[in-house]
Amino acid sequence: RCPKMLYVDRKIDLMDMEIVSKYISYVKDIRRYSQRTAEIYLAVLKDFIPFACDGDTNPSDKLIVESLIPSIIRSYEVHLLDADPPKTARTVNLHLSVLSGFCKYLVKEGHIKSNPVKLITRPKVESRIPVFYKKEGMEEYFEKTDWYASSEELESFKQDWNTKQGKKTYENRLARAIISSLYSLGLRRSELIGMCIGDMDFGRKVVKVRGKGNKMREIPLPSSLSEEILLYLEAVEVMCGGERSLKEPLFITYTGRSLYPAY
Repeated sequence: RCPKMLYVDRKIDLMDMEIVSKYISYVKDIRRYSQRTAEIYLAVLKDFIPFACDGDTNPSDKLIVESLIPSIIRSYEVHLLDADPPKTARTVNLHLSVLSGFCKYLVKEGHIKSNPVKLITRPKVESRIPVFYKKEGMEEYFEKTDWYASSEELESFKQDWNTKQGKKTYENRLARAIISSLYSLGLRRSELIGMCIGDMDFGRKVVKVRGKGNKMREIPLPSSLSEEILLYLEAVEVMCGGERSLKEPLFITYTGRSLYPAY
């Protein structure tokens, strides 16, 4: 679960702080982390820095570096655990992992001699039992939702796309296309969200997927999924009033926005 960060009401722009700005650039440009990961890192630092710097929302780089000591980091951990409502162990570990990455960068740049987060005992996270969907259950789902992926349904959608019923119809078609893609292509959620129209090569029947570390790979595109995606894109063009560019997101909401992770 993505944590609800502290200090969200504070007017603080960390990107005005040189040391933080350089770190976020390093995360995005050198480490090649996703935009969402960079945003989470920035949000954690936005929590920690005012806490560590006695409420100072515009501390100097020197003060930030001086605050990165085990006692302050431990106090921050306790503060998260004692919050109202308390942060989960998984959330606290996320915060500590971000701070650890920040400290590793500062060690690399010569600002500090060692990573103080290594001295912090982290809360134990209970193992989550993964949920698996059986093949029979997936086949039942696809059988029940065949209508939402059909050309007949598309013709009906074209007539009432701008009504409440049209919105519901589109959302059903979108959900079906997403599940079909995840199931048929074996994608991670982040990979699916980051896909552009141009990543679908309908001629060669392959999908270009950008994974961790910005590494590209190609996955065979099944004919059935190819047909479903083409029909989905036709429905989107109806809503958008024409063709979209190859650089635009493959899947969008009814309001035309890019998809975002839901937890």
